[in-house]
Amino acid sequence: MSLNLEQYVSEFSAQNINGEHLLQLDGSKLKALGMTSSQDRAVIKKKLKEMKASLEKARKAQEKMEKQREKLRKKEQEQLQRKSKKTDKSSSDATEGTNEQ
Repeated sequence: MSLNLEQYVSEFSAQNINGEHLLQLDGSKLKALGMTSSQDRAVIKKKLKEMKASLEKARKAQEKMEKQREKLRKKEQEQLQRKSKKTDKSSSDATEGTNEQ
């Protein structure tokens, strides 16, 4: 509707074309849905291309964020392990000192 193609809304609805299906449409599928105007198909295909690019960008950003979280989690885990080793060594050294006395 934002592309001024309201005349196709009823057919798209009748065919249960949702956002996920919409991204899978190509020129021939659009034509089969009753979109006879090549200009209208071009408008839709251009918008779909923009949407796919936007989705891909968002997906990559999400992956990058997940990798950063994983890296941070590993770093925190390593720091905890180092602290644990230091604590173990300190208590071990204290025990040895007591045994020597």
